[in-house]
Amino acid sequence: MKLIIGLGNPGDKYLTTRHNLGFMVAEQFLKDFESVNNTLWQHEDKVKSDIALLDWQPKHGQMERVILAKPLTYMNNSGMAVNLLSLYYKVAPEDVWIVHDELDLPFGLMKIRLGGAAAGHHGVESVIAGLNTDKFWRFRLGIGLARNKEEVAHHKMHNVEDYVLGNFVHEEQGRLSELIHHASKALQFSLENGLEAAMSKYNSK
Repeated sequence: MKLIIGLGNPGDKYLTTRHNLGFMVAEQFLKDFESVNNTLWQHEDKVKSDIALLDWQPKHGQMERVILAKPLTYMNNSGMAVNLLSLYYKVAPEDVWIVHDELDLPFGLMKIRLGGAAAGHHGVESVIAGLNTDKFWRFRLGIGLARNKEEVAHHKMHNVEDYVLGNFVHEEQGRLSELIHHASKALQFSLENGLEAAMSKYNSK
């Protein structure tokens, strides 16, 4: 069983913000898996999330249950929902996959990795606290504009919250669509071929 969780903030006001990139990818993954008529999310108070239960049939091997989730606890308290989901569905941390925006990666890049520090991402910090470990998988999706260390320092020191809670601008829309579809395909490839193979194929060099 796998638990795939896109991080974001619930509510229309956050719908198209950079911080909701995890939600966008989770929604695209469900659209890629199901016919459009079946892309329905269930609101589950007991796990404080919208969820979709999927049966993933790989080309080789046995069918696996996949729980796709969007926490309703807001980004900075994502760990509460992740903890409830992992306990309710009895999913070990190493089978938890978190999809989230990453300011430290240039826009459009993606990195898959196991464990490590939160790098200032409050949603990931909350998940580490909620699971009491950092040993879960992250699909880190770049939203940064940084091209050098000076720009990185500037973004960390100036209006980071305004930036991540801002909407993607018009010039970013084409690249954003590519990133969302790219990440959805990476999730599918990971389920089919394993995460080590996915890291080799999808991690931005």
